Amino acid sequence: MNTAVASKRTKKTKMTTNSAAASGQVQSLSRGLTLLEYISDSPVGVALTDLAIQAGLPNSTTHRLLTTLQQHGFVRQIGDLGLWVIASHAFVVGSSFLQSRNLMVLVHPLLRQLMEDSGETVNLAILNLDEYEAVIVDQVQCNALMRMSAPIGGKLPMHASGAGKALLATLSEQKRLQLLHKKGMHAYTQHTCTTAAALTENLEQIRKQGFSLDDEEHALGLRCIAACIYDEYHEAFAAISISGPVSRISDDRVTELGALVIRAAKAISREYGGIQ
Repeated sequence: MNTAVASKRTKKTKMTTNSAAASGQVQSLSRGLTLLEYISDSPVGVALTDLAIQAGLPNSTTHRLLTTLQQHGFVRQIGDLGLWVIASHAFVVGSSFLQSRNLMVLVHPLLRQLMEDSGETVNLAILNLDEYEAVIVDQVQCNALMRMSAPIGGKLPMHASGAGKALLATLSEQKRLQLLHKKGMHAYTQHTCTTAAALTENLEQIRKQGFSLDDEEHALGLRCIAACIYDEYHEAFAAISISGPVSRISDDRVTELGALVIRAAKAISREYGGIQ
């Protein structure tokens, strides 16, 4: 290993360790993040021994930290030499900042326009597969006295919400069953789908019509209509929804609002991901 690089690494390690101690960080977390930085600097992969030297740690400690990172999908081993490289989940976590930032700037004016066109509250939710939920990241509330209101950062169940079901309908059966097994199908109201068979039938309908309907499945008196937003890889990663009381979102309006939300979702997918 180059002497200058080794010296630079040693200084970096000492600085990281001192900083961790000063700020009260968990030592193992700090070390793990340091290893991630070192691996990211070696696109062709780096051996465990070299990582241990760079981090100033015993091989056994380095291996334990790498194994933990591997279990969480942040690193993986490749080739006959077992070199360590960055894995896909590190990319997902890192790219989410840019994705969310760019998405907000693009989407918010369209959310406001959809609210004006529908007269109801409009939400933007991002898919979080790790936790099996959709997370509200933006919202434009309507002006009606009686309206839907959910906190930014609020979590929606995949099987019992408009955004959640719209996203769930785009997943493969294997992935869908894996997620359902992870958290089950809690009954929020008497209208919630609580069996895989009923949900599968509902998701098939969603795929055919292009939008989902939460018909008092998450909260009594509330309806929600949603459609997915797709990235440049034609993968659904978010959903836009219209929510309001049953008294205003009547059966006659479901198709009308479904068309509005599909049009808005397509416009966002076109602008954000270049999807035609």
